[in-house]
Amino acid sequence: MSITRIFRVRIDSNFRQEFEGKFSIDAMYKIREAPGFISASILKPSKWSPDEYAMISQWQNQESLKRFFGDKWNEAMITPSAEKFIVACWLHHFESWEQA
Repeated sequence: MSITRIFRVRIDSNFRQEFEGKFSIDAMYKIREAPGFISASILKPSKWSPDEYAMISQWQNQESLKRFFGDKWNEAMITPSAEKFIVACWLHHFESWEQA
């Protein structure tokens, strides 16, 4: 059963340009070769939420998430270098809906 991981982040708009340069490149680079990784999308803000970004990734199973993110795979992990950008963040996981 695959798992979808949705990470949302609200940034300090003063750091928008620097954040965008790091988020889109660093996030994909790090997970692209992870065992169990299926796909990911990086999403930019809309006019309705101008400071919110998201990353939606698909993983084969919980074990693949745990291998890549560690024991705290179900918690948002913010690196010290990214802390200055972030006002708030959320992390959600969803299992695929298996249909008969």
